[in-house]
Amino acid sequence: MPKPEILDPQGKAVQGALPRLGFTGVTDVRQGKRFEIELDGEVTDAVLAQVEKMAETLLSNPVIENYTVSVEQ
Repeated sequence: MPKPEILDPQGKAVQGALPRLGFTGVTDVRQGKRFEIELDGEVTDAVLAQVEKMAETLLSNPVIENYTVSVEQ
């Protein structure tokens, strides 16, 4: 996701379109991206650390984006 201080024109465009489509009560929209990574084997602390490193070095731009890593079954 873009950091809060980074402008998000796509999020603002969506926020502006929602009321025109009949949706109310939305005070902010931020647009981001998502990667789904499938791994072999058990998810250990070492594997999670490796995925964190992937996110930090390749999948995100940490200067302007925040990221989270989560595990889904």
